[in-house]
Amino acid sequence: MRQDLSAHQESVLTEPTVLLPTVLLEEGQPPEEYGEANHPPANRGPHPGIRKANSKIPAPVVPLSPPPAGAGSRSRTEWPVNSATKPARKPAQAPAEAGGEGKVRAPKPDNAPPRAGREAADPGRNQAIDRHWSQRRNRSAAARPAARPFLRIRGRHAAMSRRQRWERSYVRSLVLCDLLAGTAAGVTAFGLRFGDEVTTYNRAYILLSAFLPVLLLVVLAVSRAYERRYLFVGTDEYQRVLRGGVGLIAGAALVSYALDLDLARSYVLAALPTAIGASAVLRFALRKRLHLARARGENLRRVILVGHELSIIGMARQLRRERYHGLEVVGACLPPGHDGAGVNGLVVYGTFDDVAAAVEQADADTVVVLSCPELDGEQLRRLAWRLERDEVDLVVASALVDVAGARTTIRPFDGLPMLHVEHPRLHGGSRLVKEAVDRLGALALLVLFGPLLLGVALCVRVTSRGPVLFRQVRVGRDGSHFRIYKFRSMYVDAEARLAELKHLNEHDGVLFKIRDDPRVTPVGRYLRRFSLDELPQLLNVVLGQMSLVGPRPPLPAEVAAYADDVRRRLAVKPGMTGLWQVSGRSDLPWEEAVRLDLRYVENWSLSLDLVILLRTMTAVVRSSGAY
Repeated sequence: MRQDLSAHQESVLTEPTVLLPTVLLEEGQPPEEYGEANHPPANRGPHPGIRKANSKIPAPVVPLSPPPAGAGSRSRTEWPVNSATKPARKPAQAPAEAGGEGKVRAPKPDNAPPRAGREAADPGRNQAIDRHWSQRRNRSAAARPAARPFLRIRGRHAAMSRRQRWERSYVRSLVLCDLLAGTAAGVTAFGLRFGDEVTTYNRAYILLSAFLPVLLLVVLAVSRAYERRYLFVGTDEYQRVLRGGVGLIAGAALVSYALDLDLARSYVLAALPTAIGASAVLRFALRKRLHLARARGENLRRVILVGHELSIIGMARQLRRERYHGLEVVGACLPPGHDGAGVNGLVVYGTFDDVAAAVEQADADTVVVLSCPELDGEQLRRLAWRLERDEVDLVVASALVDVAGARTTIRPFDGLPMLHVEHPRLHGGSRLVKEAVDRLGALALLVLFGPLLLGVALCVRVTSRGPVLFRQVRVGRDGSHFRIYKFRSMYVDAEARLAELKHLNEHDGVLFKIRDDPRVTPVGRYLRRFSLDELPQLLNVVLGQMSLVGPRPPLPAEVAAYADDVRRRLAVKPGMTGLWQVSGRSDLPWEEAVRLDLRYVENWSLSLDLVILLRTMTAVVRSSGAY
């Protein structure tokens, strides 16, 4: 079968080709005299004698293609070249050995930049053949122009295939983690309820414990917790796991009541919540491992940005800063008439009409269209059709800044889809639930960390003169003042020495931060490094003055210097931890810290609080930005 396939490919690739005559234009001679066949196509660089509106953007150079291996003794110089679209070039040297075997190139690593951008173009080689040549047939190949000297083998886009490999591996790891969580929950619940003794009564629970992992897998699949659009980043994945867990508990209760099953409540209450909690923790650990891999440049999506220069610069800067999103910008396409001089560090592949060609040349698998008036609905639809062949993702960036998808819904209005934005949940039943979770959680943590609190208080008391607790006035919700509690990490005269250290401020906003603050005690440096000085704030949470998760509690002097937009942070209670704290703390610029706090205020949810609490543990261990 393989010999027949190879013979078929060889017959296709070696069939006679009609060589087109080469038309050379004399200097100053207009090309119109030779007809439209000699005009350069729209997606290529124009002839030197032709002026176009977007001639400032040079079209990417596509090198000539060599004959595939096994095409006979035909030399590379015999392959046809359309002289109207490509300038005359020197013929490439033939392979050294008879039989057409050339140099074998090393396989290209995942997410590596295109070779055309790293080395000079070789007229004798076409890098695309190295990426797409395969013995397997493709299921969806589009017709190629007759001028191309090789046929594209059927198969997915190269970058798309690489992305699907690691995404499939990630989903398989999720399935294994959920099976492990279900197994551990079944064994734990059986041990807590019945011990290690097997009797006639609890033999049925052994079967139930063995069936629990499969049941958990089915429930999570029904909740769409394995769909890739909900994975990798965001809180949608955890929300679906929690919804599936609640549905599983409710279903177990309903089935046991309807069928009058003698099901032990203690077993159900121990097994099902344990399975859901273990699944969420394992998924979080798997996601953190993915984010670490993306920080090393692995498992990234290669992105082409489409829009105006300023929008592209801002989006590229944000994606480089937040690499855990997994989007690596490899090029851009600008409107006609832009020269691309302001887009530093990015390859400009052309205009909006060259997006499909840019995807192939850059090995991209995602196209992000920024807010741009030149791209209306009809043009976006045509772009989606062109990208559909290789299943390249098309993402349209909304003009709404830091508004989560939970607050946006599309509602039809006279046949037109209208994007409706809900108001943030600052009041109501969800806030009452958050209040209860905060106070009960703070009480539990006070009991859990009781010995640690006593040990830290003893260290502070013995190593430096002054009180153990530091009290300071902070601004809470709606501008109300309260007194915050912290373990003292500075000398008692720290406030008096603040004026003489003002000029050493290393922060660019209203905060005052010095990496090596001389007012901090030796013990205080360790307390600040691992955030142990903030544990007494659990008392503020119990008193209802603070929350476990929320914006940073500001000083009255800082609030006085706030702009109008920044005052939006005071719409919720300040928190012991938050997006600002888990994203770098004092290492973040002021504008980024404000943006993160405002994002939390606008998009609060219980699942987001859970994610921030889990990320707080890793941030404390990492201790970056803590000083």
